[in-house]
Amino acid sequence: MSRRPVRRFRELGAAWPPAGTRIVMRRAVVLGGSIAGLLAARVLSDHADEVVVLERDDPDAHGARPGVPQGTQVHVLLHGGRVQLDRWFPGFSESLLADGAVLSKDEAIHMYVDGTLKVPVADEIVSASRPFLESRVRARTLALRNVRLIRARACGLTFATDRVTGVRYTAEGDPAEGIAELPADLVVDAMGRSSRLGDWLEEAGRPRPPMRRVGIDLGYATASFRRDGAPLGVSTVQSVVQPGAGRRPGVCVLTAVEDGRWSILLSGFADDRPTRDPEEFRARCRRLPPFFGWVAEGSPMIGPVVTYRQADSRRRDFHAVRRLPAGLVAVGDAVASFNPVYGQGMSSAALHASCLSAYLRSAPSLAEPARDYFARVRLVVDAAWQTSTTNDLALPHVTGPYPRGFRVAHRISDLILRASVTDAEINHRFLQVTHMRAHPNTLIRPGLLLRAMRAERAGTAEHP
Repeated sequence: MSRRPVRRFRELGAAWPPAGTRIVMRRAVVLGGSIAGLLAARVLSDHADEVVVLERDDPDAHGARPGVPQGTQVHVLLHGGRVQLDRWFPGFSESLLADGAVLSKDEAIHMYVDGTLKVPVADEIVSASRPFLESRVRARTLALRNVRLIRARACGLTFATDRVTGVRYTAEGDPAEGIAELPADLVVDAMGRSSRLGDWLEEAGRPRPPMRRVGIDLGYATASFRRDGAPLGVSTVQSVVQPGAGRRPGVCVLTAVEDGRWSILLSGFADDRPTRDPEEFRARCRRLPPFFGWVAEGSPMIGPVVTYRQADSRRRDFHAVRRLPAGLVAVGDAVASFNPVYGQGMSSAALHASCLSAYLRSAPSLAEPARDYFARVRLVVDAAWQTSTTNDLALPHVTGPYPRGFRVAHRISDLILRASVTDAEINHRFLQVTHMRAHPNTLIRPGLLLRAMRAERAGTAEHP
């Protein structure tokens, strides 16, 4: 794990299925049937005789699962996540589109910064509701011969000396609420940002992973509208408003999704969080680039406005735990959960699956802590955390903690964002990072920074 971050990140984002997989354990248990948990189960199916997913929500229920409170909000599949889904399920994105998901490409994507339309570049975004996407990942995962799902609530771990040996759980619908135990060679925590893993470790006399938080006080609201056709051929619009005099910072997205619908997400912070009021929702849309107002005013709203609030971004630093037990890993929001308006959650979870695959293909000893796995995950978390918190810590209501070098990092980030409005090459590089196809360090190379300064001075489009 000594190679440079840019190269290591690129390798984790590989598009081709891994070779040389082999069975290294009898049973793996995944706690949680989220997208992160399902992708972990898919990877584990290459390395375990049996993979068991414990999920308390009904997998056959329609709509958003109770365990995913943000499941009703806008979700987009960035290119980095799409590549990984196609890696683990060949042909997945084509089947997703055939079932009704919407692919936005190139000129069909409009991105604005502080009301100014960015120069277009080659780009692709797949848009669909979270239940639509998750149900298809679940179907492909559970179709694997050695993967099964048990409706159950995990309530603890079993230990033997310095390793996790299994899971304690209560089956859903059990009138006696009896606790059963399921032995495992590897347990995967995919219980999300509210994971109780830290509590269980402390109860067993082991340290919990240290947690870092950035209080963002984010609120966002999503509404659906009937879609009779994309106005002027545009199917995805993003509006980024930065902090500044007279501006209301936030990220807003309009995108076409399955079942002939538009989905609009509006975000705000602290006292500027959007509400459930449809008229207030439309009024906010009128203050955004015209597409938002055209849809909100000219298309019938389907259902209510649904809101979601997230108090903070958080990460659990498993790599810093000295007495980490063997037989245990964590994925997805159980490791780190970022400001969701940047859309990197699903792509991060998909890259965690790639980290798990690389770890299991390295012939690890499962009798030892999975430190090589967490070192790989740290690389992915650092990349998304840097993108998210560098922007969030610049918000006037956010009070830190500020990492060393924050002022310089924010000035560089702001320079690249401003230059990406007019310079196509910088915009391309910027999207490679925000779509999790490249490490953020690719944006701090001297040649690119000089180009960004020239583009900012010129204020005109500059093409490669």
